[in-house]
Amino acid sequence: MPLPRLQPFRPRSLELLAGYSRERLLADIGAGLTVGIVALPLALAFAIASGLRPEQGLATAIVAGFLISVLGGSSVQIGGPAGAFIVVVYGILQRHGLANLLLATMGAGVLLFAMGALRLGVLVRYIPVAIVTGFTNGIAVLIALAQLKDFLGLRIEKMPADFFGQIAALREHIGSLNPVAPAMAAACMALVLFWPRNIVQDKPLAGIRRWLALLPSTVIALVGATTATALLQLPLETIGSRFGGIPQTLPAPAWPDMSWSGMQQLVIPTLTLALLGAIESLLCARVADKLTPELPRHDPNQELMAQGLANLAAPLFGGLPATGTIARTVTNIRAGATGPVAGIVHALTLLGILLVAAPLAVHVPLAALAGILLVVAWNMAEWHEFARLRRFNLTYRTLLIGTFVLTVVTDLTVAVEVGLVTSCVFFVWRMGQLFTLKRVEDQPLPDGVAAYELYGALFFGAVGKLEPLPEQLPAGTRAVVLEMHRLVVMDTSGMEALRELHRALLKRDTALILANVNLQPLSLLQRSGLADELGETGIVPSLGELKS
Repeated sequence: MPLPRLQPFRPRSLELLAGYSRERLLADIGAGLTVGIVALPLALAFAIASGLRPEQGLATAIVAGFLISVLGGSSVQIGGPAGAFIVVVYGILQRHGLANLLLATMGAGVLLFAMGALRLGVLVRYIPVAIVTGFTNGIAVLIALAQLKDFLGLRIEKMPADFFGQIAALREHIGSLNPVAPAMAAACMALVLFWPRNIVQDKPLAGIRRWLALLPSTVIALVGATTATALLQLPLETIGSRFGGIPQTLPAPAWPDMSWSGMQQLVIPTLTLALLGAIESLLCARVADKLTPELPRHDPNQELMAQGLANLAAPLFGGLPATGTIARTVTNIRAGATGPVAGIVHALTLLGILLVAAPLAVHVPLAALAGILLVVAWNMAEWHEFARLRRFNLTYRTLLIGTFVLTVVTDLTVAVEVGLVTSCVFFVWRMGQLFTLKRVEDQPLPDGVAAYELYGALFFGAVGKLEPLPEQLPAGTRAVVLEMHRLVVMDTSGMEALRELHRALLKRDTALILANVNLQPLSLLQRSGLADELGETGIVPSLGELKS
């Protein structure tokens, strides 16, 4: 058996740099600076919300963002820490510790690279949209729930990882509410939500609103909250009070501590990170393709290999899992990006900010980051899908609601596993319902011959409709003809059902004849030996070939 053909390693950056012009370089530098500034508060917020230190989010955005842009298969995708990972990373961190989180991230990187090298990127698209929507909305709810601690300024030493534990902790500590915190968080949310922005390209803003729209709303909220906290000496928990500040340099690369007992428990976390990273990055790349029709479409396998290398490298600097990020990618595109250089500049911008302005982060209030993350959670979810559920069938509704509920009350891995199994069961049931066995009554047939038309797929989920046929035949039937030109596919269970039907008819001295058999069922009949059992007259080109 020949080995599968591996995907060649061809980063999109090498293709797009051919004929690279000065105009494109300036456009990419401007876009990279913009998205780098936008990524700053998100990198800090995602790391803190995941239970890590803020500099780990910056390290991830710098290292992984650089590698994804240089080595990826998308023209303008921006990589880094993503909101979708917050809940998963926090759960792994609480259950297995930091070292094992870093090892699971590196293991996910190996899996992502292998998926790309083996050309499995296209398989991610086969995950039903109802499952993707369900777990995305569930993650959004969990992100919002986890931010309520800092949003309300509650004094909770350590938030539990599970949904019901978080609810109990919030209820137990509600008495420690700091009224300044929700006021600050709400102000940041209002700034992010209502700050002017150019959304419709053919109707640009005018006047001062046009200039204000050039400033990222999240950065304005972060700078404003930080300035107010420092000048007014507001009683708020800050990055400095919780973490002691941010170092002015990237940490030295180091291999995480390894133990065999700990690694044995990382199979499911590793698979979860790899699956989520693949889904998020390829969904983001498809969004980028739609927004940039003038650029080449992304290569999903190259993108997965780049994501894999990024997730191998980031943990060496203490980073968390990385993937393609839709919000920053869209910002990159709207800022005028034409290629991967914008993503490279974005990573270098964050590195420059880390080297120069890290000491200023000590005054950043955590309530402000919680407010920004609540807006992120709201934007990442597709709430309108719940309102549209009545338009879809029971299968879609069950998958979406079931995945959503399981993501919230259990975890993402269970939700996706149950969702995929449920979707397979529904698919089998639906395909079984589509298979029909219909009596042919509009064509002349020889005496004693009963003809039936098969439609659909004869597989293990549909063979039950074929089994009662011998008992339904009229008296005096000497031959049963199955017209199969609308039978598109048959599996071994269907073939065995035909063999059992043939044997049951022989006991009644009734012949079985198959007419107009398509290529796939005919090949299976010949390979299984059933064609030989039926004999030379057992398979005919059409009903018209029957002899009296």
